[in-house]
Amino acid sequence: MKRNTWVVGFMLFAIFFGAGNLIFPPKLGFASGEYFWPAILGFIFTGVGLPLLGIIVGSLDEGGYKEALRKINPVFGVIFLMAIYLTIGPLFAIPRTGATSYEMAIVPFLKAPSAISLFIFTLIYFAISLWLAINPSKMVDRVGSFLTPVLLVSIVLLVIRGIYILFTEPVTATDTKTFTSGGGSFFKGFTEGYLTMDAIAAIAFSVIVLNAIKAKGITKETGLFKQTVLAGLIAATALGFIYLTLGWIGNHYTIAGNTMANIEKHQLDLGTFVLTHVADDTFGSFGKILIGVIVSLACLTTSVGLIVAVSEYFFEIFPKISYKVYVVIFTLFSFLLANQGLSAVISKSVPVLLILYPIAMTLVLVMLLAKFIPTPPLAQQLALGLVTIVSILSVMHAYKVLNMPFIDQLPLKGQSMEWLLFALIGYIAGYLLGLRQEKIKYS
Repeated sequence: MKRNTWVVGFMLFAIFFGAGNLIFPPKLGFASGEYFWPAILGFIFTGVGLPLLGIIVGSLDEGGYKEALRKINPVFGVIFLMAIYLTIGPLFAIPRTGATSYEMAIVPFLKAPSAISLFIFTLIYFAISLWLAINPSKMVDRVGSFLTPVLLVSIVLLVIRGIYILFTEPVTATDTKTFTSGGGSFFKGFTEGYLTMDAIAAIAFSVIVLNAIKAKGITKETGLFKQTVLAGLIAATALGFIYLTLGWIGNHYTIAGNTMANIEKHQLDLGTFVLTHVADDTFGSFGKILIGVIVSLACLTTSVGLIVAVSEYFFEIFPKISYKVYVVIFTLFSFLLANQGLSAVISKSVPVLLILYPIAMTLVLVMLLAKFIPTPPLAQQLALGLVTIVSILSVMHAYKVLNMPFIDQLPLKGQSMEWLLFALIGYIAGYLLGLRQEKIKYS
């Protein structure tokens, strides 16, 4: 492989290696018990495979997903991208960075978490975010580029030491409510991977990523697609290793019954608890402090980057409102949501992600098919339209907004993949109708 391929591979890894995502694998590992392997493979599929596939497919169109969506349907494209930016921005991802930082850096040193301590911490956290986002500079990028390798080295040392300590420990008890079989566990891990939000982030930021790759001297003529695939494999291997090992640690970490009751009482996140206490077990109090500080700073740079990106996007769409006003609105909104606590932020993101992820996966699939099969726009439109409707109805039924018993009878519903059949039906119907229209047009 060329040196540039390795450079781009590690750049892709750094983009998707979010500090906030580290909390999900240990939590999944702890809950999955004897079904750890299918569960973690499902998680890696959506948490690693889909984001990198999304970047690769995004390289098929010069304008990335924004241009591809404009060709499919400009109105749908704008609405879908707005939903994505709000999801990876002020609705969920930005508040999650603040709430995660609080639970990693502050809660381990308190007798008990409180609304006051959360308020004070997030007030300082988002005040700094606001200040940096209003005046974006290279400082954030430089700090981020320093913190990513430091965080990576810290996590690698933690998992090596953690595996050594826990190697002879038995697996934790299985959550029989959701992990009932190998197949069911895979799809449970599959949907848990949605929480990383990286696949939809790949759609939002594909052009930025591709421009960064092109800046390394790689163009369409010099094999942009091939180099992106190879770099994606490098990034996927590194991310997969981290998620797998963190999941394994969670799978072998024992939590006493009274401690578990305390976690549930204070609605703490299980993943942050495992990470901070493994750091304490492996490196002592200094390790817990180090991990907490590094994760918090890494989350802060992510928070600033997301505030800037979302504000710039909405300023581009609705320029009558100034960029700085968007920054203030999104930061304030993130601050308010972060004060609900990490568990609340994560739980409230689930229904939105259950709608957006099937649409995102369908978009990636139809764009990939169009690379090899001449595809009429109608095929893409019908596939995306049906998946959007089915995903919305399925979530409304699951959360008892509407009672639609027929949803439970849909094929693959038990695996949360009921959208897949409709994507296939929409694509085939649109393909055949599109060919017929073309035939009539030129006859």
